[in-house]
Parts: sequence; structure tokens; C-alpha cells
Amino acid sequence: MRTYFPYTIFPLGDSALTVDFGNSIDQDLSAHVMSIFTYIQSHPVDGFIECVPAYSSLTIFYNPGKLKNEIRNNETISDIAREKLEEVVEMKNIFSPEKPRTVKVPVCYDEAFAPDTKLVLREKKISKQELVSIHSTVEYRVYMLGFLPGFAYMGEIDAKIRMPRKALPQKVHAGSVGIAGNQTGVYPIHSPGGWQIIGRTPIKLYEMIDADNFSTFFQPGDIVQFYSISRDEFENY
Repeated sequence: MRTYFPYTIFPLGDSALTVDFGNSIDQDLSAHVMSIFTYIQSHPVDGFIECVPAYSSLTIFYNPGKLKNEIRNNETISDIAREKLEEVVEMKNIFSPEKPRTVKVPVCYDEAFAPDTKLVLREKKISKQELVSIHSTVEYRVYMLGFLPGFAYMGEIDAKIRMPRKALPQKVHAGSVGIAGNQTGVYPIHSPGGWQIIGRTPIKLYEMIDADNFSTFFQPGDIVQFYSISRDEFENY
């Protein structure tokens, strides 16, 4: 029997709905959100265009033109979309969490790629070796993609290395590995960023395919394992 998670559904503009299961970071809840996401992906719902999973919610974008013919009585297009979404969410015994994909990500924690490491070591009163060990021995779950194309929000990091975001964003190189609060993440492109940068990966996380499409290395639900590499290994990766 699957765990029941109370939820609310609310409109997001005039062509989207969000089903919200609360405001928490929880692996079981994330797995539940991903199971709904996976089901809709493999069993397309007429009128639904796209679904986007987050920590504890799923947003559905729909085509109003495709749903208007289903209007009955005094219903609105949003009502029709809500009914379709509720039907999926309330289904019993169809959600069986799939085995998540595990990806291993090399990270060079060398000072040249880790401008905020000294601050972390000073604030947390730990050694560089301890920081690397703590960060790279935990399996992280990708809860959602956002902020930038392919930016994966992962959790949860050990309390021993938790740090607040920076007061002001700074320029960050693509591949930079950061920590903020109880999360860790990797910047897929050069951009401003406010996370504490402790390393960099040589993996290309984002690639434009054409004017309308791109590919990303991480996917929601992934299990990520970081491992330490030397600067020489980074430069010859």
C-alpha cells in the first residue's frame, strides 16, 4: 500500500496547474512526485503538454484549445484540467517507485576551482580533507532542475558543511560545485551564482541541440555520487 500524501491543486496562470504536497524536502515524497511524473510521461493525458517535477510538487502545463470541447455545464477549462490531474493523482496501486539512475560525477576540489573553500573551512572548523570526504561520501538525490537549464538541486548535505548563500551573487564558471543550506548543486553554464563554490567538474552538463532543444546531464530523481579527482585528471578528462 502506498503512502498517502495530502495535496492541494491550484492554478498557475491560465494554462497550468500545480499539485502541491507540502513544503518539505523528503525522499519518499520526492519519489511519489516522480512516480506521478513518470506515469504521466508514459501515459499521456489528452490536453496536457508538459509536466515539471519539483521538491514536493508537480506542475502541469495544458493546452486550453484541446480541452475546451470537454466543458460541461458551468465548468471552466481549468476545471477540466483539474479533474484530469486529480484522476491521476488519486489512482491507487499504480505508483511503484522505479529504481533511480545513479550517476558518478568527478570533482576537482583544488583551490584553483574552489574559491570559497577557505571560508567554509574557517567557518566550519574542519580540514580540506574532511570537507572533501564529507561532500563526496554522501549519495545525493536530484529533487528538481531549475534556476538554469540543467541546474540540479540535490540534497541533503551533512550538517557539518552546511553554509548560507552569499549575500551577493558572483560570477561562477560552468561545472562549479556549490553548497547552500542543506543542498548541493553544479552550475551547468557560466552565470551569476550565490552558492559557496568548493570544486568543479569537467563534465559538460548542458548542451544546445538546436534553437528549440537542449540536453542536460542530470534528471530529476537521479542519485548522484561525487568523487574526487586531481587537477591533472581534471585538465585531461
